[in-house]
Amino acid sequence: MKEIIEKLHECVEFGKADKNSPYPPQLRGQDGSHEITKAALESGVSAREILEEALVPAMEKVGIKFSENKIFVPQMLMSARAMGASMVQLKPYFASGDIKTKGTFIIGTVKGDLHDIGKNLVAMMVEGAGWTIVDLGVDVGTEKFLKALEEHPDAVVGLSALLTTTMVSMEEIVDDIKKQNPEVKVLIGGAPVTDDFCIKIGADFYAPDPQKAVEYLNKKAS
Repeated sequence: MKEIIEKLHECVEFGKADKNSPYPPQLRGQDGSHEITKAALESGVSAREILEEALVPAMEKVGIKFSENKIFVPQMLMSARAMGASMVQLKPYFASGDIKTKGTFIIGTVKGDLHDIGKNLVAMMVEGAGWTIVDLGVDVGTEKFLKALEEHPDAVVGLSALLTTTMVSMEEIVDDIKKQNPEVKVLIGGAPVTDDFCIKIGADFYAPDPQKAVEYLNKKAS
């Protein structure tokens, strides 16, 4: 079991989603996370072990390397894709209750902003850390966030903005969420966002990168 967990960890860390993936070069022609996860489940490795001993540690390592500028967005996207290839096979175990999620994370890019790369990276990293993701997409206004909170009242909310012009929307959405759900934790992020802005608008946490979002959420879950 140890060998298969280590191989899966390597595939996710370096972005090897399946056997046909050309990257990374040192794993070309070898099975990727898709095949290895399937084989692990068939050989009796539990879904929980796959998540907790391979996927979560691998994505944590990827997040730290990204925070330290040792890898960049393309490599992170490849790792997220490899993680996603495993998670597709694990989702039935979440639904059955075999894997307990740490909580629910509602995320969306705020109204007026159509950028989604940053949001997608955060969503993938958080999912890889064992959370259930409710991705509302882009150009999301207050109404959608509030509706999602009605369906998932214990969720944490994440708001993303890439444009300075849409920071106004972010402020309005945080204000509206807090008025109706003062106990809900809201974290924000995006290129123009700062810690000072987070304090100014009454959000709970500013995540400068996906790993910091994961660390904040994991502290809340512990």
